[in-house]
Amino acid sequence: MLKTIETYLALRRATGFAMSNAEYLLKSFAGFAAERGQAYVQTQTAIDWAALGPSIAQRDARLKAVCRFARHIRIEDLRHELPPGNHFGARKRRRPPHIYSRTEIARLIETAGQLRPQGCLRPLTYATLIALLAATGLRISEALKLTFADISSDGLLIRETKFRKTRLVPLHDTAAAGLQRYLQRRGPGSGDDPVFADAHGQPLRYIAVKETFDRLVGKAGIRPSSAHRPRLHDLRHTFAVRALQDSPTGRNRCGAHMVALATYMGHVNIYATYWYLEATADLVRDIAMAGDAFISEGKRA
Repeated sequence: MLKTIETYLALRRATGFAMSNAEYLLKSFAGFAAERGQAYVQTQTAIDWAALGPSIAQRDARLKAVCRFARHIRIEDLRHELPPGNHFGARKRRRPPHIYSRTEIARLIETAGQLRPQGCLRPLTYATLIALLAATGLRISEALKLTFADISSDGLLIRETKFRKTRLVPLHDTAAAGLQRYLQRRGPGSGDDPVFADAHGQPLRYIAVKETFDRLVGKAGIRPSSAHRPRLHDLRHTFAVRALQDSPTGRNRCGAHMVALATYMGHVNIYATYWYLEATADLVRDIAMAGDAFISEGKRA
């Protein structure tokens, strides 16, 4: 089974997936199956191996890794069984995002501009970083990895991201102008120099940015919209939701808009983009109203 696993991993990696965790899990499963004298995926063996995980979530993840592998190799060899992927009944729960209003984003940027020490680059660095995240929907890790070489007249080159993808993110004229103002104050730099740097010229660390952002949220007087406090990553959620709210009407045009948004945000599949539809109350309300109009009046949204 190990040779088949290696072939499977190589194919998946060729399409851009890292597969490091999958490799560990599948080789562990192969060893477990070999101890039982089995060269093919057997449902009960897969369940027994997955059940060794210490939590329901981990058991579910282990079994799903085998299911993905089995689904692939069964195309050529039906001697492999396909275990039930939902055997452990785990359900992934996503934390509801805080959708920042335009006023809240403006307050965050203004408050960042008041950071100490005044007169140095730090206030402008954080104000520009927050503005860029809000205007582009970048992951914070992507923004912190930006170098001078990644900035062009066509936009931002986002290299080797979460799913080992590289993409070009166009900038609105106002966002490009704001970034250029920051870079002029930042001073000249070489291609590998970080765009967002600390006082020593080193790339800003995520933990430092997160802690500073959490303080800015409090100082800006932004109240949580749920049981959880607003997060840095919610700026990305906010960008996606605003983009969906501005989606063109008509099923075909809306579908094309969703595909474009998924590509722009670097999602590995469109299901991650569709989640924003169900995660935001006002979008769900819009969908419900469109559905009600269709049922009661026969009108398509």
